[in-house]
Amino acid sequence: MLHTITSLPFDNTYVRLPELLFSGVTPARVSRPHVVSFNADAAALIDLDPAEATRADLAEYLSGNQLIPGSQPIAAVYSGHQFGVYVPQLGDGRAILLGEVRNSRGEKWDIQLKGAGQTPYSRMGDGRAVLRSTIREYLCSEAMHHLGIPTTRALAIVGTPDAVHRETVETGAILTRLAPSHIRFGTFEFLCHTGKHGELRVLADHTVNHHFPHLREEERRVARMFREVVVSTARLIAKWQAAGWAHGVMNTDNMSVHGITLDYGPFGFMDAFNPGFIPNHSDPMGRYAFDQQPSIGFWNLRCFAAALLPLMTREEAMEGLDAYQPAFLEHFNDLMRSKLGLRQSLAGDRELAVDLLALMHADGADHTNTFRELATVEMGRDRQAMRDAFRDREAFDAWATRYCQRLQAEGSADEERRSAMNAVNPKYVLRNYLVQTAIERAQRGDFSEVDRLLDLLRRPFDEQLEMEAYAAPPPDWGRHLVVSCSS
Repeated sequence: MLHTITSLPFDNTYVRLPELLFSGVTPARVSRPHVVSFNADAAALIDLDPAEATRADLAEYLSGNQLIPGSQPIAAVYSGHQFGVYVPQLGDGRAILLGEVRNSRGEKWDIQLKGAGQTPYSRMGDGRAVLRSTIREYLCSEAMHHLGIPTTRALAIVGTPDAVHRETVETGAILTRLAPSHIRFGTFEFLCHTGKHGELRVLADHTVNHHFPHLREEERRVARMFREVVVSTARLIAKWQAAGWAHGVMNTDNMSVHGITLDYGPFGFMDAFNPGFIPNHSDPMGRYAFDQQPSIGFWNLRCFAAALLPLMTREEAMEGLDAYQPAFLEHFNDLMRSKLGLRQSLAGDRELAVDLLALMHADGADHTNTFRELATVEMGRDRQAMRDAFRDREAFDAWATRYCQRLQAEGSADEERRSAMNAVNPKYVLRNYLVQTAIERAQRGDFSEVDRLLDLLRRPFDEQLEMEAYAAPPPDWGRHLVVSCSS
């Protein structure tokens, strides 16, 4: 059964938790809200009729000007380690959770308005979001989903001509974000480090009961939940690494207990492969550089473990943490093997992948295009087109000879391998210059490029001949775009 925006079946469980975990809020009104883009794929998650996209008052509901019947808007409090430093209280400074909707498949989805006004946790901020950053999160969360990377989802962007002051004066926007929940590592940290251990137990029970129901009857269910979060986080970061994507702000308050990508700020897909890629110019020391993400993931999980120590033993915490590296390496190696078109696991596979990445780094080869073009290599045939992507062609030839020998070792068939590789190596990713073009057009009132990119990124592995130009590496103007935490 499909629902209208006013008939969504809310089942709000988070507001039944201890009141110190949230504050009731009312979204601030905005002037002349208008729908910039509506995502029918995300609407299906909450059984929302896609025809609602044309509803005359939809922007009123998705801006917060009118409350959706059944919603109970709140802002959640949490703390977290930001760039390695513990901050005792953070919280939803510009995001308002309307409530939780259960769909016909029994899945529960939070509906959150990001940029809907000030909350008790805004910390001198205005509670607003700008059109620029909202478009980036809207498009990237959907791009990640269609790449097979766990993520929050984005239902819609609502724009407003209201001025928002950042480095310059920009127009505002509100993102409607969906997630299984917005419970973070920092939610647990807030309760533990303020000595609220009874409430910590209530939160853990809530998390298990609603989000890890298979653990409800387990005697060591908190420890078991923690271990599952460790493994899902390890697998998530392995996917980021294989995709050549960097989050940019891996604070513990930006880490989800669901092992999903949360809070898109200064993220970036790499163009030229560079292990030290830093997508955030607010991170000059490179704490959250691309090659640091696996170790930061583990660091953040240690903070999460510390917050759960009132509920589990140190031995249980260590047992959970010990699962991180094997889970990461196993999944990352499997992903890289698939990207190389290898069906079997043989000795030397990891070195083969590492050596290709080193060649790519040395020659500035494009991460996405190199793996996509690797599918064109055929055993025993000329590899000129592929080798032209590398300055050191002799080094590539030596690597390609090893690669073809490895393919022969498992009896690889060119056509079958090409098809398998093209199903895991995308042709299209959300490059910074593409989203920047969409942002600049949107700021002039033309939202067509947002929808064009949304449609493109729904099929990142397909050959879309009419969109071929969108697979190109960045032009000169797009190679050094700077992104910060400003939003």
